[in-house]
Amino acid sequence: MSTLSEEIKKAREVIYQGGVILYPTDTIWGIGCDATNEQAVAKVYAIKQRAESKALLCLVDSIQRLQNYVQDFPEIAWDLIDCSDKPLTIIYERGRNLANNLLGEDGSIGIRITKEAFSHGLCEAVRKPIVSTSANIAGAASPKCFADIDPDIIAAVDYVVDYRREEKENPKASSIIKLGTYGEINIIRP
Repeated sequence: MSTLSEEIKKAREVIYQGGVILYPTDTIWGIGCDATNEQAVAKVYAIKQRAESKALLCLVDSIQRLQNYVQDFPEIAWDLIDCSDKPLTIIYERGRNLANNLLGEDGSIGIRITKEAFSHGLCEAVRKPIVSTSANIAGAASPKCFADIDPDIIAAVDYVVDYRREEKENPKASSIIKLGTYGEINIIRP
């Protein structure tokens, strides 16, 4: 079995080559790629059999990195991120420096700062946002653990991370908040 750092290194190489990975996150297992690579993002949509009109979210390792990918960063975002005691995805009105097919039709982008060991370490190593979408076919139930992931998803990705596969927990999805440019808050999922 590989160590955490070996798994991060292997996943990083696949991402650098434009590949798609299956990996553990701070919530559920996700399908991911370089969030700035339009072809890689298109592969994720194809694997999920999901319309590109339905935006995907991405993970970053820090507020500093997050600010490189959001056009307008409302002041309230600092407080929401600092105060959150569970994973929090914030939808910002205008993303930038990301693959166009990752953004919502209105230019918005959902981004979460991950603190989980693998996904945080991977974001840090890649030095870019990583797409994070549930490891399921569009419309199917999200897997509660690695063992619940559809074999077709596993076969379709370029690399499956070995770290945390044995866990049987039932992690919760992140909270989702949409922020307006002037700090308006719309709670999508508490």
